[in-house]
Amino acid sequence: MKEKSKLSVLYFVILLYFLIVANSCNPTISAKFLPILTTNDITQITQNTAICGGNISSDSGFEVTARGVCWSLKPNPTIDDNLTKSAAGSGLFSCSINNLLADTTYYVRAYATNKDGTAYGLQVTFKTLPAVLPVLTTTAITNITGSTAVSGGNITFDGGTPIIARGVCWSITENPTIMNDKTSDGNGGGIFTSTPDNLQSGTIYYLRAYATNSAGTSYGSQVTFKTLSIPIVTTSSITSITTTTANSGGNITSDGGSTVTARGICWSTSINPIISNYITTDGNGLGIFTSKLTNLKEGINYYVRAYATNIVGTAYGDNVGFKANTSTTLTDIDGNIYKVVTIGTQTWMAENLKVTHYCDGSTIPNMPIAETNIPIWSSLLTGAYCDNNNTWANIPIYGRLYNWYAATDSRNIAPVGWHVPSDGEWTTLESYVSSNLGTSTSVAKALAATTNWYSSTNIGTIGNDLTKNNFTGFSALPGGDCSINFTFFGIGSYGYWWSSTEVSSTNASNMNMGYNSSSMSRRSSLKQAGFSIRCIKD
Repeated sequence: MKEKSKLSVLYFVILLYFLIVANSCNPTISAKFLPILTTNDITQITQNTAICGGNISSDSGFEVTARGVCWSLKPNPTIDDNLTKSAAGSGLFSCSINNLLADTTYYVRAYATNKDGTAYGLQVTFKTLPAVLPVLTTTAITNITGSTAVSGGNITFDGGTPIIARGVCWSITENPTIMNDKTSDGNGGGIFTSTPDNLQSGTIYYLRAYATNSAGTSYGSQVTFKTLSIPIVTTSSITSITTTTANSGGNITSDGGSTVTARGICWSTSINPIISNYITTDGNGLGIFTSKLTNLKEGINYYVRAYATNIVGTAYGDNVGFKANTSTTLTDIDGNIYKVVTIGTQTWMAENLKVTHYCDGSTIPNMPIAETNIPIWSSLLTGAYCDNNNTWANIPIYGRLYNWYAATDSRNIAPVGWHVPSDGEWTTLESYVSSNLGTSTSVAKALAATTNWYSSTNIGTIGNDLTKNNFTGFSALPGGDCSINFTFFGIGSYGYWWSSTEVSSTNASNMNMGYNSSSMSRRSSLKQAGFSIRCIKD
C-alpha cells in the first residue's frame, strides 16, 4: 500500500510539472474548471410567465458565484440574453421567468458561474399559452346630470397580453358594445375613470366597462342609470282677478331626479312666458304652491305659466290666459251691477242680463210656470221674461231668460248706451277670439266661465278641465233655455244668447255653446223661446 501511495504522489507531481512547463512555454493555454449542471423541465406555463431552474452537481472546486436561467427566442441562449439570478451556491434552484409574450416559443438553459467562467445546462424549449380576454369590472355610476355621468372600470387581469384600449360603452338598449357610444381612456390594467357625455335628459341608459387586448374585447357587468330631467309642473287656474292683481300657482309632481331649487309663475302679454319675463319666487321642492301676480294693467290679456328649476334646467306648465279686470261696471235700470269686458274693439257685459224693466221704466211682463199660461207664452208676440226653472236662486248666477220680442223691443231692454248684439257683432267676437288672441284653446273654452258647466271627458270641450276656460273674461254661463211650451232645458249644459237679427217672420238668430263642444254655434229659433241676453256697448 505504501508503494502505491508513493506512485500516486509521483504521478501527480509529474503531471503538475508538465502543466507548469506547458503553461510557461504557451501562456495562452490554461485549464478551466467550470461548474457541472443540468436544466430542469419548464413548469407552470402561462401567457407571460413560466417556472424553470437547474441542478449544479459540481462546482469543480471553485465557488459558484452566480446561477439562474437564461432564455431567448433563438436557440442556445446565454447570459447576454434574458436571465434570472438566484442565490449563489451549488445544488437545486428554481426561477420564475416573467414578461414573456403570449403564444410564443422560447429556448431556456440553466447557467452557473465560478471564477473560471460560466457553464450551461442542456437547452429546453416551451411555448407560452395563447392570450385570453381581459377580466374587468364596471364601476358604479355617480355624479349623474342631465347629459353626463361618471363611471369607469377595474381591469384585474390583462389576459396575458397588454391592454391596448379601455373605457366604457353605453346605449339605450341592453348589453352595449364598443360599436355603440364609448369613451377611450388610455391603456394598461388597473382602475380607470370615464365620463360619458352628450346624454339625453330623462333617459335610461345601459353601460359596461370594456378592455381590449390581442385576443379581443371583453366587458364588465352591466349597470343601469337614468339621466336627470327637468321637473314636471302644471299651472293652476287664475283666480281673484282684479284690475292689477290675480292669483295662480302650480303643482310640481316630479323633480326630474334633482331637487327643485326655484319655483313660481311667470307671465307676459305674449304666449309662452319664461323666467326672463315677470315672475314670482315661491320657495323650492315638490308639491302645490300659490302665487300672486301684481302690477297688472287693467283690461290687458295676460298669459301665465308655472315654472320649476332644478340642476338640469327650467320646466314650464301649460299656458293659462286671463284678462285683468277693468274698473268700469255697468248698472241697469233696476240697479243690477254687471262686470264688463273689452275684447278687441268690442266691450261686452261679462254677465247675463237680469233686468225686469225697459229703459223707459216700462215693466217687462213675467210669465211664471202655470198650466193656464202655457198657451199664452207660446203665442206671445210681445216681450216677456221668466226666471230659469222658476227658481230665484238661479238669477244671480245665470240671469233671466227673455223671448226675442223683449230683446228687440223699441223701449230697449239694454242699459242706456248699450244694445242687444246683432248676428254680425257675434261674428266679430268669434273671429277676434279665433284669430287675434293666438290662444291654444278653442273659441268656446276661451269664452266660457270656469264654473257651473257640466264636466266632459272629451279633450278641448268646455266641460273638460274648466280651469282652462275663460281666457277672454267673457264668462259665458250655461243658463239653458225655455221652450215655447214653457219647458226648461239645459241649465248647466247649454247656453243660448239672442241676437237682434231676424231670420224670418217666426225665427231669429242666436248663439249657443254646449259643455261637450269646443265651438260656438249659430242657429235659428222660434222668437217665443226664452234665451239669455248679453249686451254690447254702443
